[in-house]
Amino acid sequence: MRAALLRLRRTTGLQVVFGGLLHDGRRLRIAEVDGAVTPALHGLSITAGNGLGGRCLALSRPCAVTDYASARHITHEYDVPVAAEGLRSVVAVPVVVRRTVRGVLYGALREAVPIGERVLDAAVAAARDVEQALAVRDEAPRLLAGGGPAPGPAWEEVRQAHGELRELAPLIGDPEVRARLLAVCGRLETAPAGPGRPAGVTLTPRETDVLAAVASGATNAAVAHRLGLRPETVKGYLRSTMRKLGAHNRLEAVVAARRAGLLP
Repeated sequence: MRAALLRLRRTTGLQVVFGGLLHDGRRLRIAEVDGAVTPALHGLSITAGNGLGGRCLALSRPCAVTDYASARHITHEYDVPVAAEGLRSVVAVPVVVRRTVRGVLYGALREAVPIGERVLDAAVAAARDVEQALAVRDEAPRLLAGGGPAPGPAWEEVRQAHGELRELAPLIGDPEVRARLLAVCGRLETAPAGPGRPAGVTLTPRETDVLAAVASGATNAAVAHRLGLRPETVKGYLRSTMRKLGAHNRLEAVVAARRAGLLP
């Protein structure tokens, strides 16, 4: 979520972005905030139906206001923290996994101006990035059944670092330094052999780059932006990768690659 929010702020010019996940089916806690000048939003608990985010939760669709304080179609339980941060124009987008709302992403400006379609589209894309990451997290234990316990938070940090290193490698002009960096990536990718792990599969460096980015939960468009590729090219690499791994979708490809030791 943090990465999705940072990309949203960087690509849209939104002054404040924040978000959180539901923890009891009806409430979410704002856990990630970027661009704030006060602590008013940190840890804020949002109830379904209340405020803009609560309306977004209840309706399971994006909601926006041009001037939060005077908006008539929302309730105003959160006016104090919103005013403390000086927010006026706000958009809230749900994070929906398998038809269930799991969280909300917000973007805001300190001016009362309409949220345009470009910003709304970017917010929806950011929510989809989070949705895909949650779907991978939910399904990984089931798909990895028989391959040992699911990795913990520390290993997820290793996976994130691996993906970032793969993205940086093509930008390094010195071939020796680039080769050393890729060798480090190779050490992270190595996994012990085990039952059910596909053998004899080899991915090209670019296929690995794309799959590593997909494993972080990025959409095809986000992968293309990160790696400087066209979205159609990303789709081509994914099709080739799934064919090699015998996978039917992106998630199965990520899990199969991890089983084969091609991703950490």
